[in-house]
Amino acid sequence: MLTHKIKQFFFWLIKLGLVIVAFYFIYRKLTDNPNLTLKDLFNFLHVKKFLSFENVIFMFFLTSINWFLEIKKWQILVAPITPIRFITAYQQCLGSLTASLFTPNRIGEYGAKAMYYTLNHRKHILRITLIGNVLQMTTTTLFGLIGLWAFTTTYPVNINYYKLVPFIITFIILIILLIFLIKYSKFSIRGFSFEKMKRSFLEFPVTNMRIAFFLSLARYIVFSFQFFVILRFFGTEISYFNAMTAILTMYFLASIVPSVFIFDVVIKGSVALFLFGFTGINEITVLSTITLMWLLNFVLPGILGSYQVIRFNLPQNTH
Repeated sequence: MLTHKIKQFFFWLIKLGLVIVAFYFIYRKLTDNPNLTLKDLFNFLHVKKFLSFENVIFMFFLTSINWFLEIKKWQILVAPITPIRFITAYQQCLGSLTASLFTPNRIGEYGAKAMYYTLNHRKHILRITLIGNVLQMTTTTLFGLIGLWAFTTTYPVNINYYKLVPFIITFIILIILLIFLIKYSKFSIRGFSFEKMKRSFLEFPVTNMRIAFFLSLARYIVFSFQFFVILRFFGTEISYFNAMTAILTMYFLASIVPSVFIFDVVIKGSVALFLFGFTGINEITVLSTITLMWLLNFVLPGILGSYQVIRFNLPQNTH
């Protein structure tokens, strides 16, 4: 029988292990990027005089707004189950970010957030996390489709529509199957069924859902604007409209490709190079912008979240 102190020690080792793995993934991404080395990035930032006090403060301000909106959204979403303070929502959001950095599509966020709550609340928290992600994905899709339409009508993108037919048919079949499963299937995984998920959405307080959706919209506007601002700081002459058509399309296309966090910046970089190639912006500017967005909005909060992981303790009365 393990003593309480030994259990605490092993639990601390697990938390420390999560932080070490997260930092290792970040380190590998920064040092093993074949398209843009750290030296090239800092040389570029120096040449463009990006690291001025005013620029740095403004970038941190936009990043803070971005994460303020995400934290506030979580506080609003979890309120019907158990109201929490903003500082508690901050701890949960950043801690779960760090714990999920190396999981595919950050799926570890579901379990990480649930661990902050007692057993009788965890299934509800999993569903609420899903609702929050669906709201953000809905925003990305809505803006992305608008951006894709604007991009293809603005730039001479040669698309072989005949080659897209199999993908379109497959997509339609998947949508039909999904609708069928949601409407008729009784299939469940560990007590989670499509029927319960659908009920979670329908029964969720409308006011909280609307506020959360508004916060998702606001967050999307902030980080897409931040991308545009960085491009302008680098001396590009691209107009706001032309930049946004590429930015909205990039986030949409990158979001539908499954990825581990470590490859997220690579996928966005590849998509961005293709899209911004039509605008005439050179590769190093695009790659530097993508990397800075990644550093500001994922790595920096992930580093702050590592402290929350280390100080995390399981809630009492979890049985």
